[in-house]
Amino acid sequence: MSNPSSPRWPRYLRVSLRVLLAHFFVAVGVLHFVHPHFFEQIVPPYLPWPLALVYISGYFEILGGCCIMIPSVRRAAGWGLIALLIAVFPANIHMAVNDVQVDGVATPPLFLWLRLPLQLVFCAWVWWCMRED
Repeated sequence: MSNPSSPRWPRYLRVSLRVLLAHFFVAVGVLHFVHPHFFEQIVPPYLPWPLALVYISGYFEILGGCCIMIPSVRRAAGWGLIALLIAVFPANIHMAVNDVQVDGVATPPLFLWLRLPLQLVFCAWVWWCMRED
């Protein structure tokens, strides 16, 4: 039984944001296969097999993005996507700490550092979307 005093989000908002989330993860996952070199450059050098890690993370982004839309596996997909966001966080730290420039394109260091707390926003978005309507 739900708490009558807790705010209830309109169902269409949760569904719309879930669809947007799914599209985001699927699109980024596909990009791992279309432009693997881009993602390979941000894998920290201490991790082995960067290309394999790019393909593996891309696969799980696509899988999680698709499965977040299926009610029977939504919760598992959500926790999987949160785990994935945590797993790729070292790449974001590596980019910020070492001022990694992908394909020689200058990215302002402030952007690289602001990107770090954005992972928490993505985790919260996934968590909110994996909840029941």
